[in-house]
Amino acid sequence: MKMKKYIAATMPEAMIQIRRELGKDAVILRTKELKSGGFLGLFKKKRIEVIAALDQQDTASSKRTGPKPSISPAVSPEKKEANTGGADFTAEIDALKKELRSALSSQTRHYALPLQGLYDRLLHNEVHPQIASGLMERVLEDSASKEVEQALLETLVKRFEKVQQPTKFEKKFIHLVGPTGVGKTTTIAKLAAKSALVDKKRVAFITTDTYRIAAIDQLRTYAKILEAPLEVAYSLEDYQAAREKLADYDLVFIDTAGRNFKDSAYVKELERTLDLQHEAETYLTLAITTRASDLSEIYEQFAHLPIKQFIFTKLDEASRYGGILNLIQQAHIGVAYLTHGQDVPDDIIAPSASYLAKRVMEATARA
Repeated sequence: MKMKKYIAATMPEAMIQIRRELGKDAVILRTKELKSGGFLGLFKKKRIEVIAALDQQDTASSKRTGPKPSISPAVSPEKKEANTGGADFTAEIDALKKELRSALSSQTRHYALPLQGLYDRLLHNEVHPQIASGLMERVLEDSASKEVEQALLETLVKRFEKVQQPTKFEKKFIHLVGPTGVGKTTTIAKLAAKSALVDKKRVAFITTDTYRIAAIDQLRTYAKILEAPLEVAYSLEDYQAAREKLADYDLVFIDTAGRNFKDSAYVKELERTLDLQHEAETYLTLAITTRASDLSEIYEQFAHLPIKQFIFTKLDEASRYGGILNLIQQAHIGVAYLTHGQDVPDDIIAPSASYLAKRVMEATARA
């Protein structure tokens, strides 16, 4: 696809330039009003910026098939020139008016192919429409010399690079918080096993999830395998005592109870039973299978906590990953880990910006 930007005093003038350089098969991708010149902010001239494109494959195809046969009666060149000069001019003006109406009435969410296909793919993957539109605008500016899909991928990588940091535990006490059912306990075990077996750290556990006996038993099993101590805290006093008892360990992983994310009392309870400020890091753990709109709501409930990064679970069960992009745009923090299965410690990765961008762009089957 060949793309070019035009600036003219009026839309008809821009259309004439486009038809002269790209031909009548060119498509308008975007129009924008500009103001330039003037004095002290006054008397600025209005100009029109138009981005147009020509699908060269379609052009080549039409050349191969040849022009459509004319059904008009044959006339001599002299008579044809004399009779059709005015008609051709009128037809061109009518065509320009039609294209102008189309350009002015088009909305942000409507693009020429193949941009529309990419835009629809982002929406299908649950990228917020406003974010998807912003990505398309950036692609329009950057794709003059490259394929639009590659331009979108590079744009997404840049978005993730702004917030992605090397995954590294810098404090001793590592808290995982989040709603119920996202897999915090298994994720805690994976992080602790990696730290102990790969990074050779001395690890320990604290659990404040005293609402589910199964959660305590599950974490106790992992603790035995890793030969790591486990402390159970029923109150802030228990939690502080456990921290003091485990102060000599390199990393202490704290499992917290999960509740209905719409219950604001749950987050307040976390603050009453945990010290999230001193020598501590907190990671908001979410299931990527959660609806994108709910992910945003969950984050809002936890936003006042000192969240360092996100951890997304159940990657193997998901088919749409746009919620990750929505959330990092909303929170301006990155993704520490992705988990994808029950195997400890194998099913966990620290994603790169490129990996996340490719996931968001994945073409998935339509429901």
